[in-house]
Amino acid sequence: MSRFEQKKEEVDGSWMETYGDMVTLLLCFFILMASVSKVDSTLYEKVQSGMTSEMGKHPSERPIETLKNELAQVINALDTTGQAADVGTDDRGVVLNLDSGAMFTAGSAEMKPEFMPLMRELVATLNNPRFAAYRFEIQGHTDDTPVKTPQFPSNFDLAAARALVTMRALASLGLPPEQMIVASYGQFAPRVPNRREDGTALPINQTLNRRVSIHVNPR
Repeated sequence: MSRFEQKKEEVDGSWMETYGDMVTLLLCFFILMASVSKVDSTLYEKVQSGMTSEMGKHPSERPIETLKNELAQVINALDTTGQAADVGTDDRGVVLNLDSGAMFTAGSAEMKPEFMPLMRELVATLNNPRFAAYRFEIQGHTDDTPVKTPQFPSNFDLAAARALVTMRALASLGLPPEQMIVASYGQFAPRVPNRREDGTALPINQTLNRRVSIHVNPR
């Protein structure tokens, strides 16, 4: 027997069984965690990408991160003030925040014509076939300043009207209505505190809270 054949026979492959058991246990663990808790889509995508990259030695697709980056590019190109919109993520997917002051006439749900070019480019990105299985939840938000007019008796009414107008504008630009839902949160889901502990208003924070947010997440 040659020296090469002797070395070949001595190779121990038993470690593969242990490795296979470990991978199976990890898979069972993640399945169990997913079954008893709410899935953080953004975190799951990051973990999946990392595992695929390490085990497969090639990058995996990250549609949530890709969409966030593409929307950010659109905003940076068209929002010259840097205040009309911003984009981030939450535990479900992408969050696109549209500033109500830039979108609407004060105290109304009438969308400003100059906001439409940004809306058109946003729809062009959201309409990509890669996101055909995603849902777009359009949420209306206000600050905590009470609204009480004949047309809008409460903050909920104003927020709802603005969310609905936004949905109609998106639909008119080609976003499929069957992928959209509308919700109103009024003043009860602020991004940042509207006031200091002593009750003093924080105008900059109130501006951030007056918004229409579009949550884009896998269905």
